[in-house]
Amino acid sequence: EADSTLEVAPPMAQAVPWRVTSVEPLPAFRLRVCFADGTQGEVELGEFLASTRVNDTVFESLRDPALFAGASVAQGAVQWPNGADLAPDAMYDAIRSQGRWVISAES
Repeated sequence: EADSTLEVAPPMAQAVPWRVTSVEPLPAFRLRVCFADGTQGEVELGEFLASTRVNDTVFESLRDPALFAGASVAQGAVQWPNGADLAPDAMYDAIRSQGRWVISAES
């Protein structure tokens, strides 16, 4: 008998508005992002990446502009080839309320 699992399980939908649908790396360690509901804005990581707080973390290598430019969307989140990623829900909330998300050294 054929496996009918696909008939039972619905395909994954963009049910939550904070799922990232596109990302564009910009100069000065910034990103332009778009979400499932059409919300768009910028994420600024310059201050965060310049801080000593990221030393010896997965984010430290993002100081390399070439690696930073490798940002892509994976499962609704911004992710880099080295495994670093950003919380899409926090990003969405900040962009909805302020138009941008500035990740500071204290974040």
